[in-house]
Amino acid sequence: LSSWRTRPPTRQKGYLFSHKHFTHTDNGIIADITDEVEAANFDLDSIWKFGVDIYRYDGETPGKGALYGLPKDVGPFALGYNKNIFEEAGIPLPDKDKAYTWEEFLGISQQLTKDTNGDGEVDQWASGFNATWTLQSFAYSNGASFLNETGDKITVDTPEFADSLQFLADLTNKYHTTPSSSQAETLDTYQRWMNGELAFFPVGPWDMSTYAKLDFEYDLMPWPSGTTGKSVAYTGSLGLVVSASTKNPDLATELAIYLCADEEAQQTLLDAQVQIPNLIDMAEEWASDTESVPSNKQEFLDIIQDYGVPYPTYATYNSQWLDEFWANITPVMQGEQTANEFLAEIQPKMQKLLDEANEQAKMSK
Repeated sequence: LSSWRTRPPTRQKGYLFSHKHFTHTDNGIIADITDEVEAANFDLDSIWKFGVDIYRYDGETPGKGALYGLPKDVGPFALGYNKNIFEEAGIPLPDKDKAYTWEEFLGISQQLTKDTNGDGEVDQWASGFNATWTLQSFAYSNGASFLNETGDKITVDTPEFADSLQFLADLTNKYHTTPSSSQAETLDTYQRWMNGELAFFPVGPWDMSTYAKLDFEYDLMPWPSGTTGKSVAYTGSLGLVVSASTKNPDLATELAIYLCADEEAQQTLLDAQVQIPNLIDMAEEWASDTESVPSNKQEFLDIIQDYGVPYPTYATYNSQWLDEFWANITPVMQGEQTANEFLAEIQPKMQKLLDEANEQAKMSK
């Protein structure tokens, strides 16, 4: 038994198969465990569909066909907020069922960014957003994407994508509601959130054990929505797979099933506050508890069931095309280049790398 994972370059622990990992199935490295799972004494429908389908592969398309793994977890990346900051400012708490528009989010952010010590220096900001954590949410909710549906064309050079990236950069450079790069170097935004200096910050289930020790109360809310009027959030998974060459395939599969779907095992992980349960019924019962922090646990479940999307590299052979984007985005985030200028320059470079990745995918079969 082993695990396979890819992840964006962030602090988060949500993972996804990539197409390159699926080539290991073509090469006979990872075992097809469909029959063993179907014969086991548990209902596959009792765990999140996203967590199951992410490990399916039919030889051509990830997400379809035979089962080559089971989820160790599903990792929705929600947006958290500091309740204390809202209450001290006399601002109503965010609606758990209705996302802010970008304009509403900006207006609230400007009210929450302030000098609380009266020394002329801002010491409380609205958000601590990093592009690699949050751009996907802003872009996808604005009708933009990194790739087309067939995964062969880079689609960042659109007005919708440019507006999304520019808005995210403007939060720092124009509106100053997010710490600047120099301020982040002094103290990174994760630590500022931990210190109670930020009103909004991304939260994953893996954060809950650490955030239980915060000096303030936090909760979860929908991500702000662009022109689509709908929130979008990243969600990933860490998968358990069985080696095709193992001498104990039945035992390895049995262990994968235990780690994925055994009630006692899932309860242990839930009690440790490191993930939400794979078992839907258990997760829904846990989310119904609105007394413990975070109160709006349902937000995690809504992301998995409704508005979560996989990381852009999920269905591509490698991540080099997206790495090129992140490696060159700094001038935009520091206000030295507009989003339109950057995207016009980066799109052909990304397309070249994507074409090469797709060609590698064909040659690997």
